[in-house]
Amino acid sequence: MLALRLTRAARPAVHLRRLLVAAAAAGTGFLLLSALGYALTHPSHSTAALLRLSWCAIPLATTVYLAVAVARTDPGARPRTGLSAFGLGPARLMAIAALNTALACTLGSLLALLVFLHLRGDLTGMPFDGAAKDFLAANRSLPVPAALTLLTIPPLLASTTVALTLRPRDLPHPATRSRIYGRFGAYNRTAKPESFGTYGRFGARFFRGPAPHTQPADDTEPPVQPADDAPPPSQPAGSRAAGVVRVGTGGPPSGGGTLPAPASDTPPTPAPAHGTQAPDLPATPPPGLPWGVAVLAAGLAVESYAGLTETTPRTALPGGLAVGPVGVLAGWSLTALGLILAAPGLTHLCGRLLQSVRPGARRLLAGRVLMTEATRLGRPLGVVCAVASAAFAAIALSGDDGSAPAFGPLTALGGLLVTGCTVATLLTAAVEARESRADTTAALVRLGAPATMLRSAAALRAGALLTFFGPLTLLIAELAALPLAR
Repeated sequence: MLALRLTRAARPAVHLRRLLVAAAAAGTGFLLLSALGYALTHPSHSTAALLRLSWCAIPLATTVYLAVAVARTDPGARPRTGLSAFGLGPARLMAIAALNTALACTLGSLLALLVFLHLRGDLTGMPFDGAAKDFLAANRSLPVPAALTLLTIPPLLASTTVALTLRPRDLPHPATRSRIYGRFGAYNRTAKPESFGTYGRFGARFFRGPAPHTQPADDTEPPVQPADDAPPPSQPAGSRAAGVVRVGTGGPPSGGGTLPAPASDTPPTPAPAHGTQAPDLPATPPPGLPWGVAVLAAGLAVESYAGLTETTPRTALPGGLAVGPVGVLAGWSLTALGLILAAPGLTHLCGRLLQSVRPGARRLLAGRVLMTEATRLGRPLGVVCAVASAAFAAIALSGDDGSAPAFGPLTALGGLLVTGCTVATLLTAAVEARESRADTTAALVRLGAPATMLRSAAALRAGALLTFFGPLTLLIAELAALPLAR
């Protein structure tokens, strides 16, 4: 009941994102059922039916990607203070997020089944005068087990991916304590094993002193006592001595004892600059930029080679867009993967370019936020650019003869589904980034930063990303469409 209240008490924006997941699952389920209907209508064209079913993998992947992004921003799946006492720990919250995703996708699958049955004429008369009977299999009975199997794919895959993504990774693992038997069968745990000669040395058991970092260097020299008015040390003497050794002399003394007080008032030599430099996390670019550029170049090379080779097997794109070699499609996949891998590094580069050449407060804030959120915003942005480049290339290929591209209804639905899911994922990632830096924004407002500067900084970030990724997407789309345009 508590989990249900946490789910129902969400804000309207959270419910809207869940409805988007349900709508995406409904579109994907309808495409899967349409592939089944085409296979029933054309039993002799098994290769074409399998190709239609394989093209449904792209909308399915974007639907799962949207479901994961929505689950990450769901406030009901976030750990809160006191929820563990009610039995809602990290693992239980992960299960609740996966259950919410499964319910949303199941709702979408049921909606897809109802629409498909309505278009077939099973519920009422066949609408549109039977114009869509080619992929509906209206004259044949629909196999219920096959339809249910296809409709369970989106909920099962989305909930499993959400559970794997949100699984708790910082749970303490119980340490296994192994029994170590010491000297002569005594139960003891020693720091390191000792040989029999060490134990048998005369006086080793009776004159064992304290640890090397607290033992005096000489038996006749007493350790230095602190002054009466000195403040109590905040850490053990050994660690202070080790710190003085690291900063001052560069190594421990030969005797291993506590360092005496310096005879002169000369301060110790400070440590080198490289040893005390504070880490700058946003200045470190996210990994993946070199690999992304390499995969992108490899994809373009594969496309060019496949377009020049005449013996490469050819296949048809969905909806009758074009017919091209299989190597070109493989090159498109590598190009999209390279763009996705390189997008976080390119986003970080945009933030660094915003802060170059005497930046002001607005540019400095916008660039620093882009550098900090490069990984969170870069991946969805790379997916959007990959989808946009593929759509631009498909439109350019279909309109080479000057006519408007003639897309079928299923192709239009698939394109709308893929584009909508990727854009919604990007917007969801932007919402997640804004919520993650809510404390920083509140601190800036308390310090007197005007709201207009924060909004202009956000607009500057969006403009910088659009200026950088827009021409890059068009260039990749032109290079991707070049092999098929010959």
